[in-house]
Amino acid sequence: MIDNMSVKIEESWRRVLEPEFEQEYFNKLISFVKAEYATHQVFPPGNLIFNAFDKTPFDQVKVVVIGQDPYHGYGQANGMAFSVQDGVTIPPSLRNIFKEIRDDVGYEIPKSGSLERWAVQGVLLLNATLTVRANSPGSHQKKGWEEFTDAAIQKLSQQKDGLVFLLWGAFAQKKGAIIDNRKHLVLTAAHPSPFAADKGFFGCRHFSKTNSYLKDHNQPEIVW
Repeated sequence: MIDNMSVKIEESWRRVLEPEFEQEYFNKLISFVKAEYATHQVFPPGNLIFNAFDKTPFDQVKVVVIGQDPYHGYGQANGMAFSVQDGVTIPPSLRNIFKEIRDDVGYEIPKSGSLERWAVQGVLLLNATLTVRANSPGSHQKKGWEEFTDAAIQKLSQQKDGLVFLLWGAFAQKKGAIIDNRKHLVLTAAHPSPFAADKGFFGCRHFSKTNSYLKDHNQPEIVW
């Protein structure tokens, strides 16, 4: 599943993140995660923990969406923020994302909640915490995942130019402190959850703004 001697992660990300695998916090994190999978039901499935990285290699990243936890319900989490497996009911936050896309750029709400189609276009769907115990949101926070994903965000900010970071909600926006907004576009809005979407997520037009920025930087636009 996951081992600090041979973390199964896409090769360009491995080169960038290799120093993290040797850190003490990462060794403790791996021990914790292994024990959790051995004794509890944990999501996503072990082979999908690094799915966001695997689907969007470092050298192909154009847009970064930052989430918090994986979905904690059975069969939902697939290792990409806000995304669910094909055939799974679309969760409320994701449905609100699709509504904003419809109102912003005119795409109809899709039947599938899998966002793999975004990932292969260069949209990194990164949760701050990559695992969670079933039916227990936040259960794997502050165990080391945040340090690891912060390192990934910092590497993107430092080593690439002209990325778009979409920070929805207070948690994601705190990550803005480690992003260089002089060389990247950082867009912030309320979280798309039903509790907050009408406080600034609806009408944010992040999807058209992202594509305008990419076009201005001679990058292909995202087909949302």
